Amino acid sequence: MNEQLRQELLAMREENIRVRNEVNRDSSPFAGYNPRVEELENRNATRLKEIIAEHGWPGRSLAGEDGTIAAWFIAQQAIGDPPFRHKALELLREAHRQGEASAIGAAYLEDSICMFEGRPQIYGTQFQPDDYGIFQPYPIADPEHVNERRRALGMNTIEERTRELQAGGKPEYNPEKRAEFERGYNEWLKKVGWRE
Repeated sequence: MNEQLRQELLAMREENIRVRNEVNRDSSPFAGYNPRVEELENRNATRLKEIIAEHGWPGRSLAGEDGTIAAWFIAQQAIGDPPFRHKALELLREAHRQGEASAIGAAYLEDSICMFEGRPQIYGTQFQPDDYGIFQPYPIADPEHVNERRRALGMNTIEERTRELQAGGKPEYNPEKRAEFERGYNEWLKKVGWRE
């Protein structure tokens, strides 16, 4: 195992969580993508690409269990780089086949890609705010069997996950903020290449 690489990945993940928490502490669910977070996530993605170019996907044997989770987390947050996220999904799937990564990380990444591309997600891992700012599951393909797919990966039910994400949420009905959020989100999707 490469302990130095593991520590670097863990530090990148921890910094991302810290900055996101600072930014999101008092923000509206309709606040959009914060420039400070975007810059950090782009920088982390650039570094992860360098690591992959040198070592391949940092799986369990290279970076430890927590290190490979950190690598997945960095790829998951690299939302401004569609080609990299597609490549990371391929690498994660292969790492899982080799016992080097969890299938859950690939499920989250695949669902996120589906959402950004405007397709229904598969595992129900992605949520978006409704008109009241309460997080609801993004549309799911074959929703009648989503809990079977989730259970196969060791995840809780979509109903349980929805309750977890909604716990403590404060409704904020603001149609103007919602419309502004949607406009900004759709412009961003086109700008970075998720949509035509």
